[in-house]
Amino acid sequence: MLSEWMGDLNALWQGSGPLVASAVLVLGALCVHLLLGVLVRRLHRAAAHSQNRWDDVVMSALELPLRVVLWVVVVYLLLTLNSLGESWRQLVFGAYDTALVLLLAWFLHRLVYYSEEELLHEDRGSKTSTDKATVHAIAKLLRITLWILASLMALQSIGVSVSGLLAFGGVGGIAVGFAAKDLLANFFGAMSIYLDRPFAPGDWIRSPDREIEGTVEEISWRLTRIRTFDQRPLYVPNAVFTQIAVENPSRMLNRRIKETIGIRYQDSAAMEAIVAEVKAMLEQHEEIDTERTLMVNFVSFGPSSLDFFIYTFTKTTVWAEYHRIKQDVLLRILAIIHAHDADVAFPTRTLHLEHSEPEPAAAPEPAR
Repeated sequence: MLSEWMGDLNALWQGSGPLVASAVLVLGALCVHLLLGVLVRRLHRAAAHSQNRWDDVVMSALELPLRVVLWVVVVYLLLTLNSLGESWRQLVFGAYDTALVLLLAWFLHRLVYYSEEELLHEDRGSKTSTDKATVHAIAKLLRITLWILASLMALQSIGVSVSGLLAFGGVGGIAVGFAAKDLLANFFGAMSIYLDRPFAPGDWIRSPDREIEGTVEEISWRLTRIRTFDQRPLYVPNAVFTQIAVENPSRMLNRRIKETIGIRYQDSAAMEAIVAEVKAMLEQHEEIDTERTLMVNFVSFGPSSLDFFIYTFTKTTVWAEYHRIKQDVLLRILAIIHAHDADVAFPTRTLHLEHSEPEPAAAPEPAR
């Protein structure tokens, strides 16, 4: 079809002159441009009524590149019909191929972008931070790979030997790898974070091996930015996370309350009743997860107290809410102890003085 158009345009060019043929070609392109706009809008409306939302993604990605392709073809026809030299003609053909390659890459880039938006759309339900991080990472990797391949294809279309470039890159890559091994280690550390998903932006993490604790703000290809609890930014190279253990308290299912409480020795008769009542209170508490381990037991004779401990879990994992629940539990335990006329012990020391008989007075010495 393109050859037929070129034949008709060439005949018009020879018969009416370059100016008239160019005007007809541009006016025809404008009409097609407007028709494409009408067609795309109708396709968008039709896609909006369908249950499958991926047709919207394809149409949104295709809309602008399709119009640009139209004008690239028009410019190509104008330059082809013009009486150019052989060197200029080859340059035009090379530029045309390169433009089509870049336009295809642009379309695929937009397709990845709109697919990422669709996967993270709120209508698809709430997603965890790890799912969001994975989608962002895969989309970023696809875009980088796409433009690398597009650049190689564009270089091939303008006559650059890609095989020689790849061979040079293989030799140079070894030298660059030695020189930038830390940078590559951080890059692959970021990849392991994205794939294994030990944490994601928004998670609170800490490391028992290093002094690292705070909220993850951003995971880049080289560094992870963490906001510590005193609001200082902490920048950690990604390679560090491949060598240390990382805790992620944000993914806890519950928070634990573990306390040891001592009462006075003179309140020993109330110990059994106190333990039983505290356990019943915890079992009936609306904020305590009774599906988890719940223990209340008398455990030891302390230096100055009789000790019992509580071991239970809250339903919430929110830090501030957990402390509110823990305070309520401790106040109820204190009220139970006082209700039994007992009290919480505090460190005391008892000093026992041994009573001994006075020594007999010595007999007086006889006078000399």
